Amino acid sequence: DRGQSRPPSTNCVIDHVRCFFLFLLQVLLVFAKEDSQSNGFCWACEKANFRCSMARTPESALECFSEKHHDLVIIDHRHSRHFDAEALCRVCHVDVSVLTCAHFLRPDREEASVMPLINAGFNRRYVENANMMACYNELLQLEHGEVRAQFKLRAGNAIFTALEQSQEAIEITSEDQIIQVGFLSTFDAFLSFFFFSPESGSSQRRHSSMARIHSMTIEAPITKVINIINAAQESSPMPVAEALDRVLEILRTTELYSPQLGTKDEDPHTNDLVGGLMTDGLRRLSGNEYIFSTKQPHHIPSHLTTPLSLNDIPPRIAQTMENEDSWDFDIFNLEAATIKRPLTYLGLKIFSRFGVCEFLNCPEATLRSWLQVIEANYHSSNSYHNSTHAADVLHATAYFLCKERVKQSLDPTDEVAALIAATVHDVDHPGRTNSFLCNAGSELAILYNDTAVLESHHAALAFQITTRDDKCNIFKNIERNEYRTLRQAIIDMVLATEMTKHFEHVNKFVNSINKPLAALEENGVSILTSPENRILVKRMLIKCADISNPCRPQELCIEWAGRISEEYFAQTDEEKRQGLPVVMPVFDRNTCSIPKSQISFIDYFITDMFDAWDAFADLPNLMQHLDNNFKYWKGLDERKLHSLRPPPE
Repeated sequence: DRGQSRPPSTNCVIDHVRCFFLFLLQVLLVFAKEDSQSNGFCWACEKANFRCSMARTPESALECFSEKHHDLVIIDHRHSRHFDAEALCRVCHVDVSVLTCAHFLRPDREEASVMPLINAGFNRRYVENANMMACYNELLQLEHGEVRAQFKLRAGNAIFTALEQSQEAIEITSEDQIIQVGFLSTFDAFLSFFFFSPESGSSQRRHSSMARIHSMTIEAPITKVINIINAAQESSPMPVAEALDRVLEILRTTELYSPQLGTKDEDPHTNDLVGGLMTDGLRRLSGNEYIFSTKQPHHIPSHLTTPLSLNDIPPRIAQTMENEDSWDFDIFNLEAATIKRPLTYLGLKIFSRFGVCEFLNCPEATLRSWLQVIEANYHSSNSYHNSTHAADVLHATAYFLCKERVKQSLDPTDEVAALIAATVHDVDHPGRTNSFLCNAGSELAILYNDTAVLESHHAALAFQITTRDDKCNIFKNIERNEYRTLRQAIIDMVLATEMTKHFEHVNKFVNSINKPLAALEENGVSILTSPENRILVKRMLIKCADISNPCRPQELCIEWAGRISEEYFAQTDEEKRQGLPVVMPVFDRNTCSIPKSQISFIDYFITDMFDAWDAFADLPNLMQHLDNNFKYWKGLDERKLHSLRPPPE
């Protein structure tokens, strides 16, 4: 159709296609010992002119089957002590009819279900009957029924395989000239299915045919994987088949990338961190609902003075931010210099460095107003989840975006989305975990159905705040499609900070990006830039930025550890006051060992994730800080100290 020359087509009409057997039917009899039943089938095979082989053991049966590839296998199921008939069937059942011979049922016994036999791969059950004509009739029914049907199916598959390689365009029609299947020539490099008829009366037939085709082409990847394993299992030795059974059990679970947390770890700190951070609530206590009021978003306080632009930043604050592109940047110095408003100032500088205003086509004044109103909606009363944490995550995000491998992976839209997501990722955080909100029956938990409560709220509120007032609407001047793309990326990254999906995101990153890259000798740019993998990179980036505290210089790490511990202590205090389930009992301010909690957090959440991120982005300085900080907490724990720092000498 596009000016390409096609090979000349050949019209060929085939009136009838007959399926016939080029060889005699081959039958394998597996009987542990000779008796009247085995003799009956031997005589029946001879009468039907079938080729018959006899095996006494599973080993000899498999050897014979592998050599001759029988069309019909008859396995004696009456004497189970000699061999496992079902296991043998599972190995032989590959496009083969398998018949089992069962005991004759006494009149006083109830008929048993054949489902276990069907599940094992048997096609038919033959109730014990040594009569030679009964055996002969059974073989004839099998030959003219299932065996011939399988021959036709195999022949059809062979024809289709051959047709796919044909140099000609081929159409297969029914007797009334309705096209059933159409093959384009190999010039087109794909197989197409056509269902049409010039007669209006065939519309119903066409509809059902198309439905069947669509049901095949929309098959889920996991279904394809399970089908492939099932096929491999049927031709595998017993140990392999059993191992594949276990694989299938795992694949049928709902969370393929998350570890199974059913067994309790011996470390109570790890248990509490997992329970508190990776679950969306424990149980509902009627009569003890603690309601977080849904507050209106904060507007910019009128008494706060902020710079009109980067050039107006006070020298003291500007000096504090001179090394903001360094990993060792001290966010707490900026917090003090800005009177707990570091996000606006650091945001102005980082967004300017990445050209965000130019990308969004918005004035710097709009960006400044947006940063102000976002920061105003962080709770300064929170010891950890405040605007200083947001500024810290923004700083880490900007640092990661400058790494060479990350720059190869992401485009400008991704970079802008990452910076915005980092800025808003915890906006209006109440200083309590998702589990607390769900157990307390908070309005947010009810609104978001106890699922990713805070993360959903952060993302939704960020866009509400941004689009409510043109003065701070940084998205006002971009095209609708650009906005949709940017919005989707921001939401996805904010939701990725939810800890219940922690291991899923990390494992997907390792399996989809790190392992394929390690197997390549080249730089693997195609792996990095695929849309699916760019999403995984962005999720991993913001996750690492969000919980990078243990990879900061030691003094910063210690300060962050104190702040998060205080926030958890406050939650435990409130849970006890309200009569709510105590989500993390080890975070009791009177008994908690902060070194132990940090060791558990690093061991369980941090080490593997940053090993993977370091392998991708090359972050030796972070890994050195992580090692130093782990040794620091380990040293305090070995001295039985519970505090942030050792006592003065």
